[in-house]
Amino acid sequence: MQQLFKNIKGDKAIWAVVAILALFSFLPVYSASTNLVYVVGNGTTFGHLFKHAFLLLMGIGVIYAVHKIPYRYFKALSLLFMPLVLVLLLFTLAQGTTIGGANASRWIQIPYVGITFQPSTLAAIVLLVFVAKYLAKIKDQKVTFKETIWPLWAPVFAVLALILPANFSTTAIIFFMVLVLCFIGGYPWKYLLGIVGTGAVCLLLFVLMAKAFPGLFPNRVDTWISRIESFAGEGDSEADYQIEKAKIAIATGGVVGVGAGKSVMKNFLPQSSSDFIYAIIVEEYGLVGGLIMVFIYLLLLFRIVIVAHKADSVFGKLLVLAAGLPIIFQAFINMAVAVELFPVTGQTLPLISSGGTSIWMTCLALGIILSVSAKRQEELETEEEIDTQNPLDILSEQL
Repeated sequence: MQQLFKNIKGDKAIWAVVAILALFSFLPVYSASTNLVYVVGNGTTFGHLFKHAFLLLMGIGVIYAVHKIPYRYFKALSLLFMPLVLVLLLFTLAQGTTIGGANASRWIQIPYVGITFQPSTLAAIVLLVFVAKYLAKIKDQKVTFKETIWPLWAPVFAVLALILPANFSTTAIIFFMVLVLCFIGGYPWKYLLGIVGTGAVCLLLFVLMAKAFPGLFPNRVDTWISRIESFAGEGDSEADYQIEKAKIAIATGGVVGVGAGKSVMKNFLPQSSSDFIYAIIVEEYGLVGGLIMVFIYLLLLFRIVIVAHKADSVFGKLLVLAAGLPIIFQAFINMAVAVELFPVTGQTLPLISSGGTSIWMTCLALGIILSVSAKRQEELETEEEIDTQNPLDILSEQL
């Protein structure tokens, strides 16, 4: 065990947050899985718990493996993975999967293992690392918008265009994260305004095309509109039902909750173990439990900022923010949806919700952050060794 901890590098607080969230996740996932078992008729509660444990162990393995990679290698890896990501997104979109008559081309079925993979989550990480690499390259250089179109914005819009038809919320989040990263990286804000306008025009054209040719993207635009109308208090849709049940769960929880595993609304709330798991957490652990969850993610944000601040290069700083900010943003969107501060998006709660792709990609991002932190830790350890070494020994080594 001591040897294991010796090989774990990087920010210990981030490791602790990962451990806390992973261990706690078993309680709400096990509780909410009864909805899948007794209402939907899918598997057993222990089966879902075992699957969640397996996915988490795989995720922690991903963190450990990735944090051992020197972070400078992620520059080249982002270039290598960008074409692969585009091919995966194109293949996923071409499948034309439909669920309930709506386009749901988001997943790839991995043969023989029965696991689905969502390429858009991998695309988000690869794209943001790619953007961080480019911004680090042009740091302190005066660039024109024309110079950045092909090396920066063409890949960004290519990825977004392939995700948009099946998943508007993920597209919007990735686009927003790219803009935030560009702003932090010093990209001229006047050009960013032009990019925002271009994005709005592209979205409008897509909506008009989807309305004109409804057979191309079945019901997706209608789903977006219904969710926005539901959030605005208009219309009657599945989103209304989900939010209503989530609010009942939160109201039932009160200050200290009804107790672990005693949620009632988990049997009525769709996606209770994934998209709306925060509502179940508040119902079972009350306002206290809900606020503790907020505090843990804020602590993770604080440590991400600290790691970024201590990074020894511009790329290291931007890489940490590129990998870390989407995790926090996704967490708060998930919680905001549960309390009706945001329209229904389908975003999971990182390291808490069930689901393989979301867990693995969150762990991949955390591994990247810890890789940067580990590099800084190694430098400090080297400096300490030099400081404690005998000056005569240093002189003899040099001679």
